[in-house]
Amino acid sequence: MGKYLLRWTTIVPLVAIVSLGFSWGRSLAWPVLAVEAVLLIATVAAAVHHAEVVAHRVGEPFGSLILAVSVTIIEVGLIVMLMTSAGGAVSSLARDTVFAAVMITMNGIVGLALLVGTLKHRLVVFNAEGTGSALGTLLALAGLTLVLPSLTTSNASPILVPGQLIFVAIASLVLYGSFVFSQTIRHRDFFLPVGETTDSDDEGSHALPPSRKRTVICLGLLLVSLVAVVGLAKVESPAIQAGVNGLGLPQSFVGVVLAIIVLLPETIAVVRAAAANRTQIALNLGYGSALASIGLTIPAMALASRWLPGQLALGLPPLQIGLLVISAVVAVLTVVPGRAKTQHGVIHLVLFATFILLSILP
Repeated sequence: MGKYLLRWTTIVPLVAIVSLGFSWGRSLAWPVLAVEAVLLIATVAAAVHHAEVVAHRVGEPFGSLILAVSVTIIEVGLIVMLMTSAGGAVSSLARDTVFAAVMITMNGIVGLALLVGTLKHRLVVFNAEGTGSALGTLLALAGLTLVLPSLTTSNASPILVPGQLIFVAIASLVLYGSFVFSQTIRHRDFFLPVGETTDSDDEGSHALPPSRKRTVICLGLLLVSLVAVVGLAKVESPAIQAGVNGLGLPQSFVGVVLAIIVLLPETIAVVRAAAANRTQIALNLGYGSALASIGLTIPAMALASRWLPGQLALGLPPLQIGLLVISAVVAVLTVVPGRAKTQHGVIHLVLFATFILLSILP
């Protein structure tokens, strides 16, 4: 336990909370802001790590919910802090961040997982039933929250009227909740690597659960990490806005930056799983991150919009809708066979590169 307390995942959140205490409400020099930006990213990674430890201890389905809620708190905290700092000028920040998360996971993370897995193992296999249900839920959520608001006529596009926003928020929770129930209880076998069963998964495919003492410590460090992330996001928000504006990038690129920060720890875990020939686990993590990003973030932002400046703009412009449709078609064609080769990874990564390019030069 002593060695565990000296790990970076323990030290970083404590350093972050101390740094937040010294920097809150002050005007900071650029070198200090740069150091705190690195500290912010490291604290996000530490928070996800501690959430995973707690999730492993409590088991399913509560473990998945703890991890998803923790990541969502980070994402919503980053969005809210930036919106309150810039006012109504970033009313589309939630949309931009969620769309970026979908593109990063569906093309970047999944493409990287397939490429790493196939380069090392030539051909990778996964359970099409489980992955297909994850993808289907993701596309339904993306359509409800990001596409339909651009097509409604009750209000000025891309803003939903209150009744529509409430329905979309509830529908998002229902879809995400039904998926979690299916993945963790009803059809858990569909989300295990091909050839594994629920019994074998429970007996040996995972490490032993952490001790109660370590779980309590991780829970406390998780809470500290979440407070530090949200606070540092508030401190860094003017610098992020100024950096994007200074580089001449579109305002929507702020959402890409936030999504990359939030999804970086998950990306590392996905690559490790793919390299170990556990493509199903990699896909579970990738699509699961996107599902939590939409299914929990949109309802949280819908609730928070009552107190935030400006209106919550969710509908995507035509260019992004077109990219989402292309990505959806390619993802379906990748998932349906239940196996993939190197070409599939390359296709997804090219679409991811296209998303980055169009985010910079729309």
